[in-house]
Amino acid sequence: MDYFLELFFGGLTRGSIYALIALGYTMVYGIIELINFAHGEIYMIGAFTAFIVASALSLCGMSGWSLLVLSGAVAMIYSAAYGFTLEKIAYKPLRKAPRLSPLISAIGMSIFLQNYVLLAQTSDFISFPSLIEEFSFMENVTVMRSTELVIFVTTAVVMVLLSLFIKFTRMGRAMRAVAQDRTMAMLLGINVNRVISVTFIIGSALAATGGVLISSHIGQINFYIGFIAGIKAFTAAVLGGIGSIPGAVLGGLILGWTESFATGYVSSDYEDVFSFGLLVFILIFRPAGILGKSSSEKV
Repeated sequence: MDYFLELFFGGLTRGSIYALIALGYTMVYGIIELINFAHGEIYMIGAFTAFIVASALSLCGMSGWSLLVLSGAVAMIYSAAYGFTLEKIAYKPLRKAPRLSPLISAIGMSIFLQNYVLLAQTSDFISFPSLIEEFSFMENVTVMRSTELVIFVTTAVVMVLLSLFIKFTRMGRAMRAVAQDRTMAMLLGINVNRVISVTFIIGSALAATGGVLISSHIGQINFYIGFIAGIKAFTAAVLGGIGSIPGAVLGGLILGWTESFATGYVSSDYEDVFSFGLLVFILIFRPAGILGKSSSEKV
């Protein structure tokens, strides 16, 4: 039973990270119907930013939760700036182009950012400091670590806050309007460019949050971590129903549990086989994803 619980909480942790990154995918797709394949690299840049800031602050004697909060905040701001710039340079000029053009641009930016970090840092894995301290009340818990608890709670809080933001704030209503009918939203006076920029900023900040948390949990980073995480998060978004915030979280959790149990009970060699096999199986019977709506269902 302990082994099962370890796999369960391990999958919960992995799925929570996929969910944080998938939220950025699903928000961008919901607004402008673009698959931002450079989103995984924003996650990676957030992790590297937190590493640099945490290393500098630790030399000044800072430690504990303050180190996590400050390095995480800087990583979110820096990654949000990258996301904002990425949208302005690579996607905005192509809004009226054929749908394939921004897709190719996104892939190109993904490769560019990978190699940019490779040249600026190193191709080797770098040890990432443990920024999350162990909770005293979890000393006797063997199936779950403090970092896993923090990751899960953070994902849950982010999903609730993001859902409330989309539902009740003025910007959230503008996002829903643009997602439903961009032309009509413009006629009603909504600043579509600002809405799209805010969407990229929020999605990038969430990806950075995931990058900081999972890097602190695993303990190492390199320039390639964004590619794998991005592909898995995109899979989670499609699995749950791309364009749906609860769907992104549900897809991430299902994907995380699938990988964890497949690794634990079958073989780590078949981890990706089970993940993508599950995706194919669900899309055969539910093409729009678990919580997604087909075009004919949208109102």
